[in-house]
Amino acid sequence: MPFTAFRHTCDIRVGMLTIREKWSILFPDAEIVEVHPNEKENVIEVPANIIPTKADAQLILSHYSSNSIDVSSKHSFNTLKYPWEIFQWGDSSSRSDYILLTEARVKTSDEFPAIQIGNQIFIEEGAKISHCTLNSETGPIFISSGAQIMEGANIRGPFFMGKDAVVKMGAKIYGATSIGNRTIVGGEMKNAVILDHSQKAHDGYLGDSVIGSWCNIGAGTSNSNVKNTFGEIFYLTKQGEHKISAGTKAGLIMGDYSKCAINSSFYTGTFVGVCCNLFGSEIHDRYVSDFTWGKSKYDLEKLILHINQWRLNTGNSVLDSNEIEKIKNAYQQ
Repeated sequence: MPFTAFRHTCDIRVGMLTIREKWSILFPDAEIVEVHPNEKENVIEVPANIIPTKADAQLILSHYSSNSIDVSSKHSFNTLKYPWEIFQWGDSSSRSDYILLTEARVKTSDEFPAIQIGNQIFIEEGAKISHCTLNSETGPIFISSGAQIMEGANIRGPFFMGKDAVVKMGAKIYGATSIGNRTIVGGEMKNAVILDHSQKAHDGYLGDSVIGSWCNIGAGTSNSNVKNTFGEIFYLTKQGEHKISAGTKAGLIMGDYSKCAINSSFYTGTFVGVCCNLFGSEIHDRYVSDFTWGKSKYDLEKLILHINQWRLNTGNSVLDSNEIEKIKNAYQQ
């Protein structure tokens, strides 16, 4: 949580690809399905939180007859247990994903009005690149079709940009950063993941953070990702009942459909749930429950109206009946 509130674990982007996309490339002829206890024939059962690599795929083929993979085996699996591990695994996953995405593919052209440094830059046909700097000496860079990088942007890899995403003028982006499909970003970013259809379109800093889908980060918003003491950072869960160490660099975790007003400020290790609307002049609490409106609970009918207004004006779509049911179920819980 909060990224599995409305999606399967397989559909979380870690590095350049979602977990499901990684498996689909590693096993192009296989169908990726959710396994139920009574439907285990002719399948290989793998925990959904494994972040697969080529070595994992080879192990699975060698153990095909056993029909399941033991995550406690001598083979070292990368796995997701906590949401902040999405950005912690970002660098290594982006490097392996770049190979999966580009091997056996031929670049259409290297002739873009951009300064390209290094030889690990892949730009799909249909991308729009305008007088920016792309530096892959620190890690690979992959730009998807339909994506647009405006003039003056400076990007250092590892970096992934989804389909129809936009990097605005003068943006400063350090690796390892991944932005999803139809996402708009600007300002300064470092080691951050933003999922599909979200916006951090203005100046402000986002570092060592994960932002869900259909989120909006107000202009001038920044988060802290390091303590002044460089001490250990703990995320709070369940309104402070537990705290879990995330190391010495950890920023903002924000669930789907959450938004914050202009000039918002977030402490290190801040956890914001799904469907929140945060505003006010003070620094926000380090733990914000799902469905929070300011300091109170979001009205459900108002929430669905606001989500539909946002989606209609930024993505030309509204919630379908299945999405509404998921939100209602989460609200009632």
